[in-house]
Amino acid sequence: MNYLSQKKGFLGYDANYKIENKVVVVPFGLEKTVSYGGGTKNGPKEIINASHQVELFDEELNKEPYKEIGIKTIKPFPIKKTINSALDQLSKINEKVISNQKFPLVFGGEHSITPGAIKPFVKKYDQLTILHFDAHADLRESYNGEKFSHASAIKRCLDYNNVNVVSFGIRNLSQEEMRYYEKNRDRIEIFWSMDRKNWDLNKLEKFFGGKNVYITFDVDCFDSSIMPATGTPEPGGLLWDDILPIIKKVCQIGNIVGADINELAPIKNFNSYNFLVAKLAYKILSYTFEFKN
Repeated sequence: MNYLSQKKGFLGYDANYKIENKVVVVPFGLEKTVSYGGGTKNGPKEIINASHQVELFDEELNKEPYKEIGIKTIKPFPIKKTINSALDQLSKINEKVISNQKFPLVFGGEHSITPGAIKPFVKKYDQLTILHFDAHADLRESYNGEKFSHASAIKRCLDYNNVNVVSFGIRNLSQEEMRYYEKNRDRIEIFWSMDRKNWDLNKLEKFFGGKNVYITFDVDCFDSSIMPATGTPEPGGLLWDDILPIIKKVCQIGNIVGADINELAPIKNFNSYNFLVAKLAYKILSYTFEFKN
């Protein structure tokens, strides 16, 4: 795999600081099935650019986490033209990353990448639990005639029998999706956005305690007032301080094996949205490696 120079990669930290990397950032700006606003193909580049402005010191953890993690960023590369071949391409990349005992962090692109991203983890582990942040359930069998649509991302993940999903922030789904959810409550748990004042995070032990966990984060999980730079924004969403305690708790009790962040559609000259996603990515990595055994 070809990598960007340290200065051009995620966080852009000093190349003179030598540390063996534990993380590989995979920019994968797939945009094949967007159904409203476009631009997700530009998400990875803008997340990486914005990350160069993220403060490397974390006041909560009282350290510069990157010094204990080490991060390499794959140089952007052509994505296969059909969605099936693109997902297979991403699967092979992640398989190579984890075969080298590294942690893959994928920057989409649209959310349809997740079934491809998790495939090597499904092979590796007897059971995989997905921590899913989203405005949408993504449980449609297909959308606009496409089985691998971004609106079917979680349904395609559940095609694997050893996958369970716990979703946060859901506030938009079809009747078809609600029926599927109700029939599959043994594999799907939803923490509805409208109930967030009553969420009991102590329940997370039941779903994530001692489990192998993959995080998938669609940025439209954030309320549209702070994250309008996405193809399908939704009001009534989560804020920064709603989300971090969930990620932190799951990192404390589960084994985080990989992650992806999707659906940023950058808006020219509105860098705060790109920065928000870059900081989120750094926090996910910081919590993951702070609490890894």
